[in-house]
Amino acid sequence: MGCAISGLATKSEFALKDGEEDAAAHPSEEQIQIIKDSWKVIRDDIAKVGIIMFVRLFETHPECKDVFFLFRDVEDLERLRTNRELRAHGLRVMSFIEKSVARLDQPERLEALAVELGKSHYHYNAPPKYYNYVGAEFICAVRPILKEKWTAELEEAWKATFQYVSSLMQQGYQEESLRQRNLTMSPKDRPDKRSTAL
Repeated sequence: MGCAISGLATKSEFALKDGEEDAAAHPSEEQIQIIKDSWKVIRDDIAKVGIIMFVRLFETHPECKDVFFLFRDVEDLERLRTNRELRAHGLRVMSFIEKSVARLDQPERLEALAVELGKSHYHYNAPPKYYNYVGAEFICAVRPILKEKWTAELEEAWKATFQYVSSLMQQGYQEESLRQRNLTMSPKDRPDKRSTAL
């Protein structure tokens, strides 16, 4: 809807294929710097970006509403623009993006943050296929804010950042999924069981 990378394009440009959770590379130092510079402008409008991002997400991928209990049955997307819960969630996501940007040059801290968020998304029943959609809609929401500062290099840097963070979240989701599966298995069926026979 007005953005070249929205809609179905996000699947090919952002999504990792199954089994490729390690495929996304950490952004380069140059990309990190331009991301941090652009964030200084974006952060002035984080509430607005959060709302725009989620309304666009629900427009381009209506199936994403199923993950959000509060918005599942809302048909009038314009009403969502003034919804307090959506605003609060948008701010939480923007806060995560802000923390991620701050940790781009601290890979261990960024990894811990994103993996933990992926684990919590397992419990929200928010599967990894949706994570990359948020990145695409974020880019569409911030492009008009940055105006002439928006470049092809900046777009690639944000794409690389979202792919990297999404791959870490997917890793966390998979780890938590495996952990939960192991918890529900009987002790004799667990792959890590050890024989106690003499």
